[in-house]
Amino acid sequence: MKLVSRDQIAEVAKKNKAAGKILVFTNGCFDIIHAGHVRYLAEARKLGDCLIVGLNSDRSVRELKGPTRPVNHQEDRAEVMAALAAVDYVVVFNERTAEDLIGEVKPDIYVKGGDYRIEDIPEAKIVAANGGKTVLIPEVPGRSSSNIIKKISETN
Repeated sequence: MKLVSRDQIAEVAKKNKAAGKILVFTNGCFDIIHAGHVRYLAEARKLGDCLIVGLNSDRSVRELKGPTRPVNHQEDRAEVMAALAAVDYVVVFNERTAEDLIGEVKPDIYVKGGDYRIEDIPEAKIVAANGGKTVLIPEVPGRSSSNIIKKISETN
């Protein structure tokens, strides 16, 4: 099963590492899945043997994006994320950042979009402390949930 609880994710990660798999982890809101997300996740998956996606809960998305977000509830976002071929596991988390979750998963590789700088990513320090590395994957220009929402609102 691709959808795992927060209580299960550390054990899932541990079992995959014990099997010799390279764990890749990424996280985000993934509010309205689009081609940019799909390409990003496919590239992330190529970096290892198992891709775990930390999905921001509805509460944490509201904290990060404002009261009108998310557009899609966490259960729907998790189901769609789990249906993607590149994704091996999905876990929902409530915090604003994935720092605690990263500490539990201890990925070999942590992936974020190219709109970030490694020195500005708090999770990168935790990944490095556990012997992993952080990799930035370039954004797909013009592809974002915010752009989709803007386009929809302009047509109404």
